[in-house]
Amino acid sequence: MDEKQQGAAPQQPQQPPTLQAAPGGVSKEDCTMGMLCHLLGIFTLFLGALIIWLIKKDQSTFLDDQGKEALNFQLTILIAWVAAGVLSFVLIGCFLMPVIWVLNIIFCIMGALAANKGQRYRYPFNIRFIK
Repeated sequence: MDEKQQGAAPQQPQQPPTLQAAPGGVSKEDCTMGMLCHLLGIFTLFLGALIIWLIKKDQSTFLDDQGKEALNFQLTILIAWVAAGVLSFVLIGCFLMPVIWVLNIIFCIMGALAANKGQRYRYPFNIRFIK
């Protein structure tokens, strides 16, 4: 026998993946739902985060925190969209709308990545409507 075969341990059959806690004691399901709170803002504005937050806020402090954060950010973005719409009459809003759209996508993805790792994400600018 050569050296590789002598020291090789028998291979264990692979176990199916289970829902394990992420770093910080957050379950993988909570991480996934937190990620969805942030990502759904790209497509549904505040409605996706609102629905997830209302359903899951009592089950997890992580989801309560991240749901409120995502919801507050999407409400802030909604206000920015309305302001840009009003300012589009003087052509400034036409330049603001693409900027708002890109910032919403970037920050939602950053929030989703952090939430998926079990980290609490804070948006750089956010009006805290729901505390």
